[in-house]
Amino acid sequence: MAMEKVENAAGRTADNQAFLEERRAPGGERYIKRHSRQARWTHGITIVCCILLCISGLFVFVPPLAQAVGADAVFAIRMSHRVLGVLFVAVPLISAIASPRGVKHVFSNLFAKWDSDDKKWMLLFLPYLFMAKRVHMPDQHEVKSGQRFADGMLWLFGAEMGITGVLLLLGSTVVDFGPAAFGVIWFLHDLGFLVICVFALAHIFLGAGIFQPYRGTHKLMFGDGMVSESDALYHWGHWAREELESGENVVRK
Repeated sequence: MAMEKVENAAGRTADNQAFLEERRAPGGERYIKRHSRQARWTHGITIVCCILLCISGLFVFVPPLAQAVGADAVFAIRMSHRVLGVLFVAVPLISAIASPRGVKHVFSNLFAKWDSDDKKWMLLFLPYLFMAKRVHMPDQHEVKSGQRFADGMLWLFGAEMGITGVLLLLGSTVVDFGPAAFGVIWFLHDLGFLVICVFALAHIFLGAGIFQPYRGTHKLMFGDGMVSESDALYHWGHWAREELESGENVVRK
């Protein structure tokens, strides 16, 4: 069984290399457009807001930290937290209204049916983290199965944070929800914060290229949105082959 897995991995790697050699032509390496400018801006603004919200939220919701910086600083931080919260909610909504097809595309990938490669990728992910040079991951579609799960949690609890944040703002300004209801909303907001921290750290670890096989992937969202065909085949083999065959989003550099 072990020998069969090694042979399969070697065979798939050889197939990818042969595919590259077959399709490579003079004129520079080919790149695939993976993320649009709008998607990159939306992602960038949202992630900056999310990080600053996490930091400011600690001083707003954790009494010892609030006491440490003083009342005036807490007031300023609370106001900034509210402004950032509005941006955190408004920017994705505006982007979604401006590009409904993009939203449909995101969620079609998010809820795509898992195939055998998707399931195998999830089973191999932990060994891959510690033995990346030895573990060959199966080909993936446009969004990896693990990323679908992690992104789904970020979407779900990001929305939960946005909704509870708006309710907390209303409850502290114009609406009296009562102590019990306000306490429940506060608890859900804190829960969302904890879940987002866990999945955001994993997202940053991979997306920022801290994990060696993902080096350079930060350019997909914080660069020109392009991925080289070699990296595309390594990370998203099924998707890369479809894009290279169609040529619609392929450019040469």
